[in-house]
Amino acid sequence: MSPTSSAEQPRISVSHAGRLAVMASTNGSAKGRTSSPAVHTIELRKQYRRTCALEGLSMTVGRGEVFGFLGPNGAGKTTAVKLLLGLVRPTSGETMVLGAPVGDRETRGRIGYLPELFRFQGWLSAREVLLLHCRLLRLARQRWQAEAGRVLEIVGLSERGDDKVAAFSKGMQQRLGLAVALLGDPELVMLDEPTSALDPVGRHQVREVIKQLRERGATVFLNTHLLEEVEQVCDRVAVIDKGRSVATGTLGEILGHESSVRLKVTGLKEDWWLKFADLGRWAVDGDWFVVEAIEAAQVPELVRAIVSLGGDVAAVVPERKTLEDRFLELLGPA
Repeated sequence: MSPTSSAEQPRISVSHAGRLAVMASTNGSAKGRTSSPAVHTIELRKQYRRTCALEGLSMTVGRGEVFGFLGPNGAGKTTAVKLLLGLVRPTSGETMVLGAPVGDRETRGRIGYLPELFRFQGWLSAREVLLLHCRLLRLARQRWQAEAGRVLEIVGLSERGDDKVAAFSKGMQQRLGLAVALLGDPELVMLDEPTSALDPVGRHQVREVIKQLRERGATVFLNTHLLEEVEQVCDRVAVIDKGRSVATGTLGEILGHESSVRLKVTGLKEDWWLKFADLGRWAVDGDWFVVEAIEAAQVPELVRAIVSLGGDVAAVVPERKTLEDRFLELLGPA
């Protein structure tokens, strides 16, 4: 594919699983932009005729963080990703990506993208797919082979680089898509359900890749419905529902600082717990006493007080609200 002249309009080649490759000469510099957020949106909105896919999304993603983007099906996650990449135009609102407006030609070359659904040409080998995308990225030709080998090793496909894509399993194709997104050491990597087709070993490998990206200072925008993935790798999280953000923050901020504890106590009168009703919300669950919204530091004090009353504490089981619990709570009734 030949490049356009400077007089032509910029043409953007969007790989089905890879970098937004700019097919026009680029100008400008990234200097002076690193202090800006990786992603910043203000009241971002997208209307498709009678359907509002995104309604007033405001969020900020800092440089060098792994940002989890959560929401139920139909919440507007995929639409938001397309808007951030410039694949569709917003109805209204403002967006900056890597310190530049969405659509900036120079910025597109600094973004890696792995969509949820993609397909490579089955007659090409994995290495040929990568070399093609090196060309689309306008990397120096002398770098192509080394860059292809580097990303194949990262995703664990070094020994399958010369095999045809048609012979790859779905999980292997997912790894190849991730490899394409990593070409050129992008500053921002957008991953849309990157572990959806992978076995436990593959999911672990992707998590390690994400951690490596963070260590070298890249920003990772992780769109996923797998809450376990978010808990293990994300620095901050946004939960969206019906096109709007309903919660944003660290996992600690999302989950809150309240904890609960389950106690198995014998040797006291039936209503003994009324003496400690002000420590939290009490409930009886079979042989267990459950105290919700109690401060973790108060649990040892509670146990000592029970013993001082003559009670026997057979078990103490601290509990915390899970991300799944909080996620369902934020979405409200189905």
